[in-house]
Amino acid sequence: VNHHSMLARSLRRVLPIANRARFSSSLVTEKQDLNPSVIEEECKSPDFARPYTFAPIRESDVSRAMTRRYMQDMIDFAETDVIISGAGSAGLSCAYELSKYPEVKVAVIEQNVAPGGGAWLGGQLMSAMVVRKPADKFLDEIGVPYAEETDDYVVVKHAALFTSTVLSKVLQADNIKLFNATASEDLIFKEGRVAGAVTNWALVTLNHDTQSCMDPQVMESKVYVSACGHDGPMGASGVKRLLSMGLVSKLPGMGCLDMNSAEDAIVKYTSEVVPGMVIAGMEVAELAGTPRMGPTFGAMMISGQKAAHCALQSLGIQPRTIEGLIGEGEEEGFARPSTSGPPLPRQTI
Repeated sequence: VNHHSMLARSLRRVLPIANRARFSSSLVTEKQDLNPSVIEEECKSPDFARPYTFAPIRESDVSRAMTRRYMQDMIDFAETDVIISGAGSAGLSCAYELSKYPEVKVAVIEQNVAPGGGAWLGGQLMSAMVVRKPADKFLDEIGVPYAEETDDYVVVKHAALFTSTVLSKVLQADNIKLFNATASEDLIFKEGRVAGAVTNWALVTLNHDTQSCMDPQVMESKVYVSACGHDGPMGASGVKRLLSMGLVSKLPGMGCLDMNSAEDAIVKYTSEVVPGMVIAGMEVAELAGTPRMGPTFGAMMISGQKAAHCALQSLGIQPRTIEGLIGEGEEEGFARPSTSGPPLPRQTI
C-alpha cells in the first residue's frame, strides 16, 4: 500500500511537469509555424532582393575534401627541406623569407590553432605595434603601412595588421605548408645532427598526463628552425631539448628588459647552434641570456629573415641579398649581420 501511495504521489508531481513541457513544445511549434522569417524584409539592398542560394553539397563530400587534402599534405611533408617550429612573428618572417626560394620545401608547425604568437597585440594588450628602424624596411617590403613617429621608430596602427599580412603571404606561397594545432614534441637527432620533428596534435600533447599512451608521428627535415618564443608552457621547447640532450651546456634564460641592447643581440645571436638546428626570435634570448625587449618587434622580423638565411646556407644555398635591409649611409652599428654569427655568450656551444 505504501508503495502504491508513493508512486501516486510521484506521478502527481511528474505529470504536471510533463504537461507543461508538451504545452511549451506546442507553443514553440506554433510560433515556428506562424512566424516566417521576421528579418526577411529588413535589408533593402537590391543586391539581395532575391534569396541568395548556395550550390548543393553532401556533408560527406565536405569531410572527404578536407581529409584528402590534409592527409596528402602529411604525406608530402613527411620529408621536407626546412621545418619551422613556431609561427610567431619570427617564425612567420622566416617562412616569408624562404617563400622567395620556391625550390625549398618548408613546413611550419604551430601548436596554437591561431598562428601569430604574441604579435596580434602590442604591449599590455594595446593595439599599436612599435618597430625600430631600420626594420621598417621589412614593413615596406610586405606592404604594411605605418606612421613615422620619430627618426628612430615607426608605429603600425594595429599589430594584427602586420601579423595578418605576413601570415597571408606565407599561406599563399606554393612551397610552404602550415600545420597549426600541431605540436613539436621532440627532435629527431641522428648522426650528430638535428634531422626533423616528432609531432602530435597539440590537444594530444597537452593531455598525455590524462590519457594512455598516444604515440606521435615524425617529419624529417634537413634543417630545423626553432622559433618557439621565450619560456612558457611550450615556449623555448627547442633549446630546452638541446639542454636535456647535453648539446648545450646551460640555459641561462632571458635577462631583464633592455630594449636598446636586446634587439641587436637577438639578431646577432640568431644562428645554427647545433648542426641542422637554427634558433630565432625570443628563443635566442633564452639560450644566450640576452635581455628581453618588451613590446618592440623589429628584431623578430629581422631575426626571422636571418634564420632563413642560416637555413639556406645549411642547405648549401647561397642567400640572395635582401634589398633595402640596410639603408645607404647608415652608421656601422646597423650593418647587416653575418649569418654565421659569433659564439653565444656565457657558454660554449
